[in-house]
Amino acid sequence: MPNTMPPASSASSPVLIPLIVASAFFMQVLDGTIIGTSMPQMAESFGVQAVDLSLGITVYMLFVAVFIPASGWLADRHGARNVFALAIGVFTLASLACGAAESLPQFIAARALQGIGGALMTPVGRLVVLRNTTKAGLLQATALITWPALIAPVFGPALGGFITTYASWRWNFLLNIPIGLAGIVLVLRYIPNVRDVPRSFDLKGFVLSGGALACLLYGLESVSHAAAAPAHAAALCVAGCVLGVLAVRHFRRAATPLLDLSPFAFATFTQSTLGAGFGCRIAISATPFLLPLLFQLGFGLTPWASGLLLLAYFGGNLGMKTVTTPLLRRFGFRRVLVGNGVAGALAIAACGMLTPATPHWLMVAVLVLAGLTRSMQLTALSTITFADTTPAQRSAASTLSSMLQQVSMVLGVAAGALLLRLPQAWQVEGQVPLVEVHFRIAFAAVGLIGLLSALHFLRLRPDAGAEVSGHAVAN
Repeated sequence: MPNTMPPASSASSPVLIPLIVASAFFMQVLDGTIIGTSMPQMAESFGVQAVDLSLGITVYMLFVAVFIPASGWLADRHGARNVFALAIGVFTLASLACGAAESLPQFIAARALQGIGGALMTPVGRLVVLRNTTKAGLLQATALITWPALIAPVFGPALGGFITTYASWRWNFLLNIPIGLAGIVLVLRYIPNVRDVPRSFDLKGFVLSGGALACLLYGLESVSHAAAAPAHAAALCVAGCVLGVLAVRHFRRAATPLLDLSPFAFATFTQSTLGAGFGCRIAISATPFLLPLLFQLGFGLTPWASGLLLLAYFGGNLGMKTVTTPLLRRFGFRRVLVGNGVAGALAIAACGMLTPATPHWLMVAVLVLAGLTRSMQLTALSTITFADTTPAQRSAASTLSSMLQQVSMVLGVAAGALLLRLPQAWQVEGQVPLVEVHFRIAFAAVGLIGLLSALHFLRLRPDAGAEVSGHAVAN
């Protein structure tokens, strides 16, 4: 029998619960954005080269990939609140271990533990919000839990650099401890514990899906490293795809599969996660990877000057939050996803046309536009994903959505890196420096991916997600 606790009695729970989840997400995203600024100092402490620290990032990514498929089952079995609190606890404990690490192997082990906590935190946290939010309130709740992905990249690099310079790189991880402890208390106090009908654990499905994600993501991540062997990366990607096909086949036939694939029966879910939304997220993920490289390698700017320009891009992310909900209520998901997606794709392509001689105001305007459209598209995608799923499907939908987002994010970075390298074999000659040609091609290709993906949203019905957005469709 399901063990369901009554909803929180606080009148503010429709806002309070998403804010609690968002705070935990902020800790997780901030941790990922500040580590890059600390790598040289960490390497010096461990007595290794800075490039060796990339293994800590890769290990975290792999453990996230392996354990994401099990998150929905754990939430159904033990309750979303309990598992979410456990995820925060594991992440916090691992942060303490990262800050106390005295060698690279110790740090890698701590990052692996962090990956397990991160793998449970995102899908289960989203499930907590879904289970405690009506469809009418889903738009507002989604807007709240997406702000960590928009704010953390703004402050993360600068905060990490400040802490590393004036204190110690260890405090970048130790700061998670009070945030995590406060998060656990708030989760246990205000979030009801909802369990689904217990079911047996699908070990075969876990091995197949975890192996597929690990191989695929590691193979895609390897593409972004110049020293990686293309054959090795390709073999990993092929292995991941094969295991993925076997996993899907198993989930369709198993009596109690680890992952319920029924949410794909809804066009809103399929389009936002596996169809057009997948392509949009590739373009969105590639852009913040390419921009700092453009500013530093293409324009010759310092990391500090590059960071200041990126503030305009991520500042645009924040600027759109106040108008996202009214626009979706006025125009509906299909119009916003198509129109905003086209504008975003053009803004991405325009980034590739920037040069050191571009007027500063125009450069900032392009970056702000790219940031504004990024914020709108992410919020719309995250909301419409669950517009039609039933309460019984939300656990599987949250897990599947997190898995596909992880793949699209890594694929975006890998695509950006690959697009920068491919033109090198063309031996382009001319008055424009070769590095600028690389970036123009990369941004144009990424913009094209975003454009085609946005137009693909025309396949949605005009009233898609209307119950969530409140958009009225004329007869």
